[in-house]
Order: sequence, then C-alpha cells, then structure tokens
Amino acid sequence: MEKSKESSIYRESYMEKELLAPYTHILKVAGKRLRNKIPIAFNTWFKLPQEKIDKIMEAVDLIYNGTLLIDDIQDNTLVRRGIPSAHCVYGIPFTVNTSLQVLTIMVQKLLVLHPMAPKLVSENFLEIVRGQGIELYWREHFLCPTEEKYDEMNKQKTGHMFLISVRLMQLLSDSKNDYTDLVLTIGLYFQLRDDYCNLIQQEALEEWPSEEGKKNATNLDIYCEDLTEGKFTLPIIHAAQTSDGDAILNILRQRTRDVALKKFCVAELQRLGSLKYTRDRLVILDKHIRDEINRLGGNTELTAAMDELLTW
Repeated sequence: MEKSKESSIYRESYMEKELLAPYTHILKVAGKRLRNKIPIAFNTWFKLPQEKIDKIMEAVDLIYNGTLLIDDIQDNTLVRRGIPSAHCVYGIPFTVNTSLQVLTIMVQKLLVLHPMAPKLVSENFLEIVRGQGIELYWREHFLCPTEEKYDEMNKQKTGHMFLISVRLMQLLSDSKNDYTDLVLTIGLYFQLRDDYCNLIQQEALEEWPSEEGKKNATNLDIYCEDLTEGKFTLPIIHAAQTSDGDAILNILRQRTRDVALKKFCVAELQRLGSLKYTRDRLVILDKHIRDEINRLGGNTELTAAMDELLTW
C-alpha cells in the first residue's frame, strides 16, 4: 500500500499496522467491485476530474469494507471472499474496534474532501444502519416481512450505500439533476440480484473473488449462505405465501449448514415458483432502470455496468 500524508490510515504510528489488521485482512482477496462501477458511471453526468472520483471512492470503500467487518459478525459469516472472515481470525472485540477506527478515518477523509461531506454521508449512513437494523429485527424475531416492506428496507440498506457516492459527486459538481430514485432503484435491483444469485449462481455474487483475487483465496466455500443466516430474501418471502411455505420457513428457522437440506430448500423454491418470481422481478427492474437512464439523457457507462450485472 502506498502511504499518503493526507490519509491517517497509512500514517506511521505506534501499532498502526497491527490495529488495522482485520481491515487489511479482508482486502487480501479482491471482490468483483461491481458495486464501485455503478456510482463511477454516474460521473458521465457529473464530469468530475479523476482525482476527485478517486478520493470519493476511497472514502466509500472505507465505509463499505469497514462495515463488512461488523456485518460478518452480525450474520455469523465464516467466510468472506474465499478466506476466513476477519473476526474468525482476529476475534470479535478486536475486529469491532478496527471497524470503528476505519469509519473514523473515513470521516477525517470527508472533512478534507468538502466541509459538507460528513453531514451528507451521515444522513445516508443512518439510513443504511436503519435498514440493516430492520433486517436484523426480522431475522432475530423470525418475522417474515411483506414484499413492499422488504423493498423499502433494501432501498435503505443497499440503495443509500450507492447514494452516498452519487451525492458526494454531486456535491463537488455543478449538476442539479436529482438521481435519487434511479440510484435507490439500482440498489434494490442489486440486492434482489444478490438474493437470487446466492441460491442459484454464487460465482456471480459481488463478494465472490475476482479472477485476480482467486489466487489468494482458499477452497473455503459457503453454499447458499443466506439460508444459514436465516435471512428473509425475496424468494423466501414469496414462498412463505404459498400453501407449502411452512417447510421453507422451518428450514430457514434452523439456520442450517447442512448442504443436503439447503439443496432441498432450493429445489422447493424452484418448485414453488419463487425463483422464477424473483427472476421476473429482476427483468422488470432492469428494464425500468434502463428506461430511466435513457430518459435522463443516456449514459453508456452506466448501461455497460448494468450489462455486467446480467450474469444471473
């Protein structure tokens, strides 16, 4: 890693390297970074210099990867990008402390970027945390949400993560266009795609190791991890409304690591039409997003990023 006078994350200080070890651990294996390509594509409209885009994405990466440390603890995720999750290697207390340190460093970077940047990010980050809290509440109390409530939660949790980048770009640009609805809809699409791929095509997931990252990954694998987390996703929510939905909910309640049981659950989701329903919703959302991009004047980079997400 290059050292930067501007960034305290690389500042030489007592035990700095050791204190950030859980964070640097999850950076050892690169993901596909599909998540970054979407907001970067919005710069076709904002026309910011590359230097500013790099600083924005650096701050957003700190938010995303810093919160992943906590997410993996909350979800009892044992594997991240093909290697053991940070808390499995460094322990929960130390990993939580590192997450707090990284998020504080992010705030310092935002203050350098623009005086209003911390306020803008805190407003959107609060929505992300609220969305995550709602999802955890459903899981811990085993409350199956309606599809409408699930969509709202995903726009909070995933949509606002995208919105942070876009609004930071807009803060530094002269553009006055409001892209909020488009960004939140892309966030919803991104999460529903993740729901589907987690069950059907794991190698298409955002957090699956990239081709470059695979050289550092191990053979560790988690099959249908959302089922082990006990997570209510769109296929589960759809199946729960069918006459045979009780079996699906009983499997989800167990948070099983039994591969045979999870394969049975996926087969049932297929039989009940829940996977097809999710796929149909993805088709509808993809078309809506592309229509909105065209309505806003067109954006070849954003369309290309959407094309790259069509691996489901």
